[in-house]
Amino acid sequence: MNYVPPRRSDGTSQTTRVRQPWPVDRPFRILTIDGGGIRGVFPAAYLAELEQRFVSGASIAEYFDMIAGTSTGGIIALALAYGLTAKEALAIYQDRGPRIFPSRQRLGVLARNLRWIMRPKYNSAPLKNELLQVFGDAVLDAATTRLVIPSFEGRYGEPFIYKTPHHPDYQKDRHQRFAHVALHTTAAPSYFPGVEVDGYIMLDGGVWANNPVMNAVVDALACFDIPRENVRVLSLGTGEATFTVNEQAKEGGAVTWAWRRAFDAAARAQSKNALGQAYLLVGKPNVVRIDPPESDQAIQMDDVTRALRGLPLVARSLVEGSGHHVEALFLKERALPFLPCAPAHPRDRGS
Repeated sequence: MNYVPPRRSDGTSQTTRVRQPWPVDRPFRILTIDGGGIRGVFPAAYLAELEQRFVSGASIAEYFDMIAGTSTGGIIALALAYGLTAKEALAIYQDRGPRIFPSRQRLGVLARNLRWIMRPKYNSAPLKNELLQVFGDAVLDAATTRLVIPSFEGRYGEPFIYKTPHHPDYQKDRHQRFAHVALHTTAAPSYFPGVEVDGYIMLDGGVWANNPVMNAVVDALACFDIPRENVRVLSLGTGEATFTVNEQAKEGGAVTWAWRRAFDAAARAQSKNALGQAYLLVGKPNVVRIDPPESDQAIQMDDVTRALRGLPLVARSLVEGSGHHVEALFLKERALPFLPCAPAHPRDRGS
């Protein structure tokens, strides 16, 4: 008989978390990174530019108290918490992107697109292999900063958020491997197959939280004794296509509202709603959103050539305009060292 795991939500605490102390008047600085496939080149390049210009090449992670990332943003978040610089995270895309999203000749592209109708567009084995080469056997307990990484569990259809043990209640994920968490948050439906593990079916966190800004803000306010106005957020997007409902879409129909259009609409709405909520909670001046300009010809999630050619230039341009503001809000002093929390109760040890 196949093992059927309990719902992840079955273990959710039913009481308000005991908020951990935080230094009075010290800002709690959060970095969040959206999903977007190979377009993760943009946030990685933007952060690498900040490192070079403002912190003498040190890892940008040293200046944030929490990092949240979904899908490709999850890879960058995990890389930074693993101890890599943003420049080294960018190299993951530059060196490994063509192997994760291999290009084909014209006939090969046609065959793959026909196959895509019924099966995932890509084999996940190259992605898994590259992630294992980057992260090895390291587990979240070794993270150098707090992490919030959304995924989605398909057996029960529930959000599934991986977290470092930055609160005594957070013990379930501390032995999860970086590489496996990265694989789970990037299993984008239709691009990669879901990942079955311990009876769960893990899918891309972008299904419900492509922009993880509110996951991070709520977690910080729930876990730490911080006034809302002391929370600062740097939220990085990966670019979106211009979206409008034209006459054809207004009339509806399954073909018109096929997977990609429906997903784009849902991801766009989720992102803007999450940002609006974050503005209300912590104050709009405390949330800095950086995103490439919308385009009618947005880079697709697997267009490695366009992403590597164009997005570093966009990142450099946006740092020219926003870098000093970001420096003033986030980069004036290093974050306090992160020490994982022990379980609140002895019975939770090793859970």
